[in-house]
Amino acid sequence: MFSKQTAKGGATVENLPAVHDGGRRHSAPKVASLISADIAIKGNLSGGGDLHLDGTIKGDVKVERLTIGETGHVQGSITAETVDVRGRVSGAITAKQVRLFSTAHVDGDITHEQLSMEIGAYFQGRSLKLQRPAPAAAPQPEADVVALPAAE
Repeated sequence: MFSKQTAKGGATVENLPAVHDGGRRHSAPKVASLISADIAIKGNLSGGGDLHLDGTIKGDVKVERLTIGETGHVQGSITAETVDVRGRVSGAITAKQVRLFSTAHVDGDITHEQLSMEIGAYFQGRSLKLQRPAPAAAPQPEADVVALPAAE
């Protein structure tokens, strides 16, 4: 179905057909990267996708969306669009949306637009409102300076 056998018995991979809908091409839905409970990473981690963490990261994490499972632990700062915490965080979190579930244990400041906490979640730190940058003002045209004759 997804591969065909070559004459020598080896397999070659074929591209799957694209799904078309009214002439528009759809890409496959994003799949989160997974760091399982038996994995520990020492160092910073960054990427543009989604990450589900059940293991341990000792370093800063910067991704689009981070989900920390019940066995997950981050020792460092987190920067993302959305952060869901069911495990432990020791460090600052900066995200538009932060959700702390009942099993969450966060020790650090949270900078956010939206913050929700379930009963039972532990949070020690400051809750700070995310400051969006002010829209760039259009440059004002400079006024022409005209010298007036002195009154006599």
